Amino acid sequence: MVRYLSLISYTPEGIRAIKDSPQREAHFRRDVEAAGGTVESAFWTLGEIDGAIVFTAPDDAAAATLLLKLGSRGCVRTRTMRAFNATEFAHIVGGA
Repeated sequence: MVRYLSLISYTPEGIRAIKDSPQREAHFRRDVEAAGGTVESAFWTLGEIDGAIVFTAPDDAAAATLLLKLGSRGCVRTRTMRAFNATEFAHIVGGA
């Protein structure tokens, strides 16, 4: 399973429907689970970034599909990166 960290920013439409944000997160969680992944954590934040989601997906194509589906709803924009835990990173740098 591949892990991703997505930084979330609300669109004007997302701000107008801010009260629906918890339901939108639950919907994304169901979509991720249906694709064979899991949402490890979801956060709403203060500051320049409005939230963050850490999730797993079987591969990059599945993650891209999930994020495109999320973005197509018009309430958020995402910036996503591949994320490694300490064990995974130790293995990576061990081979460097």
